[in-house]
Formats: sequence, structure tokens, C-alpha cells
Amino acid sequence: MITKTTSEDFLTYRNAVAKKISRMQSIEHLKQVCSQVRRDIVRMTHAVQSGHPGGSLGCTEFFVAMYYEIMKHDPQNFKMDGTGEDLFFLSNGHISPVWYSVLAHTGYFEVKELSTFRKLNSRLQGHPATEEGLPGIRVASGSLGQGLSVAIGAALTKKLNKDSNLVYSLHGDGELQEGQIWEAAMFAAAHKVDNLISTIDYNGRQIDGDVDKVLPMGDLEAKWSAFGWEVLKMDGNNITSVIETIKVAQKHTGKGKPIVILMKTEMGQGVDFMMGTHKWHGTAPNDEQLAKALAQLPETLGDY
Repeated sequence: MITKTTSEDFLTYRNAVAKKISRMQSIEHLKQVCSQVRRDIVRMTHAVQSGHPGGSLGCTEFFVAMYYEIMKHDPQNFKMDGTGEDLFFLSNGHISPVWYSVLAHTGYFEVKELSTFRKLNSRLQGHPATEEGLPGIRVASGSLGQGLSVAIGAALTKKLNKDSNLVYSLHGDGELQEGQIWEAAMFAAAHKVDNLISTIDYNGRQIDGDVDKVLPMGDLEAKWSAFGWEVLKMDGNNITSVIETIKVAQKHTGKGKPIVILMKTEMGQGVDFMMGTHKWHGTAPNDEQLAKALAQLPETLGDY
């Protein structure tokens, strides 16, 4: 049976984490965080021989940048309504390992809880869920195509409440094959949802092959622009590029258009034998593969 932590020790731990991340983080430190997060990802998926390491590894810099540098958020006082802070929604919920790791390292819950990933009675389900009350998660996700609609609703709510904070969302490129994405894209432009910054993990791969072979997306920059969005591009595996580009995106908010960032990443980034293929989309490493992966990822913050 997995028990929830409510101890004073956790409060002390969380306060210490909050003080640490409140200071400006150097790029070198953020790179060290990325290495630890990647270790967490391969260890979590290996332990239960399930999960999605490929996309999680590819989006590590994005999550670290968002939670350490970009977003205005309060791990110590998590509220479901998110009033007075930025909100983030993960539409491609299968890459939950990277999100859980970053949430833990920024103080939403204890890092040691990562060891419960995908286990019975765990708050860390394979796809993020809300019924167990895991801090940091505001909506169950992973049903592809739905996350943009959720983010738009949250962004409109902030406008109605005169809350000047922003809403962010992340989507997979294969997810763009879902029609609901384009309905939501039309709606956001038509209603000038200009407090929304959505990012596309543009790694070119999905569970059963390369996106261009399964269902080509064509010119995504032209598509999003034609749908009335402000379009930016960035290197998602370069944390400096991620931070600088999202800060540019922030400057485009409030100007009548929603913003989308096409983020080029490599699935499996950081682990050489997981890169260059779609095969690690939803495959966990075995013992030998785990050892090879960890040898490439320095332990920087301490393993759980």
C-alpha cells in the first residue's frame, strides 16, 4: 500500500526547494537539473517496465525551463483554480515521467514519490490524473487532441477574472492529426485568446512511425499562421533557446493573437541508443539498457 506524505519533514523540504528555485538559476545548473530529470525518467519507466521515455527525454529542457525560469507558480500553495499564477496543461499526457520529475524537484511533492510511478494506488499514474490529488495536476490528460481546448478555456477564464497571468500548453506533433486541435485553433484566433502560449513538440515521430509516413503535417508554420496564430520556432533541446524564445513569446501576448511555438526536439535526447527512432516512444529499458542510459546521464541532484 502506498501512503501519502503529510509530514512536517515534507514541509521543511518543500520550503528549502522553494528558496533554491526562487534565485536566478544559471544555465549550467539548469543543465545539471536536466541530467537528473533524465535519470529519473529512465529509472521510473525501467522499474515498472512501462511508460513513455522517448518523448519525456526529448522534452526535458522544456519542462525544466518552464518550472525553474518561465512560469509564475507556487508549489507551496497549490490551488486547483490557479488564480494569480500561470497555468500549464500537458495535452500529450503520456510523457508524464518528465512532468512528474520536474514537479517533484520544484517542490510539489517529495522526490522519493517518483518510485511509485505507475504502481497500484500511486498518485503518479501513467497518464496524469486528478482523483488522487497530486499537486501540480489540474486536469486528467492523455486523450490526444483535447488539451488545447482545455487551455483555451482556462485562458478565457483568466480574462473574465481579470487575471493577467498566462496559460501554457504542450502538444505532440502527432497529436496535430486530431481534428479537435484545429477546431480549437480556429476558436482561439477568432476569440483573440492572446494570453495563451502553446508549444508543439516537433520531433517528427509518433508511436507507430515517423509522422511524415503516418500522416504528414505539411508546413506547420504556414498552417498555424493561416489559422491566425503568431508562430515562433525554437530548439527544444537547447535550454538557452527555450528560455529566450518563450520570453519572446511572452512579449507577443496581449496583442490579439494566440501564440504557438514549434519546438524541434529529438525523441530520446540524452541517451544515444534511444535517439533517431520512434521505437522508444512507449518502450521501457531493460536492465542492460538502463545501465547504458545511466552511464550517459550524470547524477547531479541525487537519485530517489
